[in-house]
Amino acid sequence: MSIRNPVSREGGPKSVEDAILDAARSCVLDFGLRRTTLAEVARRAGVSRPTVYRRWADTRAVVTDLMTREIAAAIPAFSSDESLHRQLVDAVVQVSAKMREHSLFLKILHSDQELFTPYILERLGTSQKAIIDHLALAVSAGQEQGSIRSGDSRHIAVMVMLIAQSAVQSAAMVAEELPSRSLSQQVRNAIGAYLAPEKHTSIRGDR
Repeated sequence: MSIRNPVSREGGPKSVEDAILDAARSCVLDFGLRRTTLAEVARRAGVSRPTVYRRWADTRAVVTDLMTREIAAAIPAFSSDESLHRQLVDAVVQVSAKMREHSLFLKILHSDQELFTPYILERLGTSQKAIIDHLALAVSAGQEQGSIRSGDSRHIAVMVMLIAQSAVQSAAMVAEELPSRSLSQQVRNAIGAYLAPEKHTSIRGDR
């Protein structure tokens, strides 16, 4: 059975929303968040300004939805037919490494950190809630198959998200002490040990 990403989109014709988000992505990469305007986003998307304004009140709202889409695209589906412990560990390592090198994320992080501040200090964003939902389903399935430790699946999912989020946001700060490849290995060790059933002391039993 496949545990699908609840915010992923099936393939098909590009929607107006996706066209606008694509245009917003190109604007932010070219100009940075502060210099991106909804008027330029509309022009690049080939739609009228009211079409954009009806959906988003300002540039930050567009970019917030854009980041949600970008993160959702990086989250894999899980299969309950295989070890959920192994799949979750691999997914966290791979997604966190991908986000550390994500051009859009880096552009915003370096040019306008204020966009992320509310979602670090004050409240969960849409993408964070979706990640937690997805992880909680996988954790629960892993508990049923015996590959993941017991406990509240949602609490465990939140902790996994926090570990991964910290590794992404603080990677530059610790780069001299913990280069990217070593950071990925430490994330693997941390998530692997945290998710392992009580009878396991390492992730080797799932490999």
